[in-house]
Amino acid sequence: MNNQSEYQKTRLISSYFSVTLSIALVIFILGIFGILFINSRKIESHFKEQISFTIYINELTKPIQIKQLQKSLKLKKETKSVKFISKEKAAEIHAESIGEDFIEFLGYNPLLNSIEVRFLSKYVSPFFLEKLKISLENENYVNEIYYDEPLVEILDKNIKKISQILFATTITLILIAIILINSSIKISIYSKRLIIKTMQLVGATKNFIRKPFLINYLVLGFYGTIIALFSLSMLIYFVDAKYPELDLSKNPIETIIVFLIISILSFVITGLSSFLATERFLNLNTNEVN
Repeated sequence: MNNQSEYQKTRLISSYFSVTLSIALVIFILGIFGILFINSRKIESHFKEQISFTIYINELTKPIQIKQLQKSLKLKKETKSVKFISKEKAAEIHAESIGEDFIEFLGYNPLLNSIEVRFLSKYVSPFFLEKLKISLENENYVNEIYYDEPLVEILDKNIKKISQILFATTITLILIAIILINSSIKISIYSKRLIIKTMQLVGATKNFIRKPFLINYLVLGFYGTIIALFSLSMLIYFVDAKYPELDLSKNPIETIIVFLIISILSFVITGLSSFLATERFLNLNTNEVN
């Protein structure tokens, strides 16, 4: 008898654990896509503002001319930052990247002074950068201008598509979340169908039978949601630590909104699924339960 009781208890715990884990996993994945979607503009800005527009200056250009160019670039409303890189500094950076002192090998420094400009994300487009490039190339102190044209074109074309894909994926995941959580709860309640019918046979009302099931699965949904929110918080913390420039935690209101939405979704799906699954077995005839 004790063995039977222990077996039933183990099955019950296993069933509850399975439901809680299913809810936690689905809500966690849904949360990831929700955070990605709500921060997609921030991620877009980050990548666009990493594109450097480099102006290489002719060897004989006077320092006053370089300063004037820097000042004119800083005054542009589109500019985020302007950085002068001397040929000596450029040589140091290049030597570090290739792992050897190429100046010692060549006997001279072939590099040029340069100005590295980064623009605010909303202005980074193929049209704007090409127009600026053409206007600056006419200046006699400019040797060459370089920026990653293919990357700018890819970002300009695909960022909007990525946002749309993220939105569509999030909606799809909500539907998957409903199906998975509903299936987990339905399977769990199925294992208790005989208990439900026995309670009905001894005269218990539907509301009396349904109430503990609803409370029980809402509590499991709460535990699953807490696990998912804790995991998401840890993920945001580690991403922020590794990529601080993304500033995922700079505006916590956005993250709180995502957390609230997925928490409400979790409780609504869990409550509705447990209600419908219980109702199904309550409405079965005794001879249909097997």
